[in-house]
Amino acid sequence: MSPLLPIILLTTILGAITAFLIFGNYFKKQKSEVESLAKAEPNNNNANPKKPSKPAISSKKLKHHSHASDKEQNKKHHPLDLNTLKGHGDSVGGLCFSPDGRNLVTACADGVVRVFRLDDISNKSFKFLRINMPAGNQPVAVAFLEDNSSIVVATQTLSGSSLYMYAEEKANPSNGNKQQAKPPLPEIKWEHHKVHEKNAILNLFGTTATYGSADGSTIVASCSEATEIKLWHGKNGKLLGTVDTNQLKNHMATISPDGRFMAAAAFTADVKIWEIVYTKDGSVKEVVKAMQLKGHKNSAIQIAAAITALKSAKIHLLDVDFGLGDMILDIISMNHSAVTCLCFSPNSDKMITASKDGTLKVWNTNVRYHMDEDPKILRGFPIPLHDSKGATLHYDHLSLSPDGKILAVTHGSTLQWLCAETGVVLDTAEKAHDGKFILYRERTSLRLHII
Repeated sequence: MSPLLPIILLTTILGAITAFLIFGNYFKKQKSEVESLAKAEPNNNNANPKKPSKPAISSKKLKHHSHASDKEQNKKHHPLDLNTLKGHGDSVGGLCFSPDGRNLVTACADGVVRVFRLDDISNKSFKFLRINMPAGNQPVAVAFLEDNSSIVVATQTLSGSSLYMYAEEKANPSNGNKQQAKPPLPEIKWEHHKVHEKNAILNLFGTTATYGSADGSTIVASCSEATEIKLWHGKNGKLLGTVDTNQLKNHMATISPDGRFMAAAAFTADVKIWEIVYTKDGSVKEVVKAMQLKGHKNSAIQIAAAITALKSAKIHLLDVDFGLGDMILDIISMNHSAVTCLCFSPNSDKMITASKDGTLKVWNTNVRYHMDEDPKILRGFPIPLHDSKGATLHYDHLSLSPDGKILAVTHGSTLQWLCAETGVVLDTAEKAHDGKFILYRERTSLRLHII
């Protein structure tokens, strides 16, 4: 018999006893906990048998409240509110209708461009085509081309702004097959990077050029947050021209519906307009400065208020040397009379501007500027929107109806409809969105309104 065998047996017996004691103690604790819980339940029920019914009532109230809030959200914000497009994963930075009005494309901060099909505007849900942008690109603005399916997308990355043109591939014939294949996804046809160096693109504006000898192609303007504006050929991506506003910073740029003029709203009260010159074969020859709108002025009250604000910040104009005081005063004056937004009339012969000086002005741009004839102010009226203290607010965006009679304007999340002839408020929709209005900046849902 091996001398190690008794030691092994003894070790095994001691281990079994130890395990028995440990597990026995554990199960005893579990049993005592179960017993204590079982005793506690009847005591609570006997003490106050009506208490459990209260949470049941409150839960019903909560459910009812939640259902009511959902109903409230689904209600139309305004009689002119047609529908809401949902499904975006983040804020929407830009949108554009197709020339035929049957499609709507949106640029979302979730990195996705969505093309909605608007066959029936009253539908509860809309079919859309999802286009995922290249990694690291956040879409900020979009524009349709003349074929109603191709789009130009402006994106922002850490290295700067880019432009992508997406177009659908022609589907192969089905060869008599009854079951047709799904239409192919749009593909990138051209792209440009660092379009405005590291500066972001504020907005894209595209229009079909029909003026004079223009060939009917879509031209697209990209407006930099600095002072640069570039004009592009929509289909081939060729750079057609570059202009500089020389006005510290841009607010937006637009092109007349016929493709003749390009205009910019910037830091100052003056609006610069350029003419897009076409060759006999219909292509763009050059972009030249045509005229300048001068008519928005600063009020003495606004300047005095700005100077008071500077003095409260311990900046005294009279104490600044080397003429900086005059320069600061000029900058104050320019900023308080800056044109914030503008648009052309449907027939391209007029323009409407909105300024921080608190006025809207309608201009006649159908002048012989080659003979130094200046644009004329046809009419002007005060902005009919004020804050709680009575101060006039400025408009962020404006758009004219196809018949030129109704002007839709926005400030933050407030939407107004004005008579374009008189400036009279026709209707107002307050808090049309949770955040800024959809025209360029928006939340995760889109609203369609009648204008």
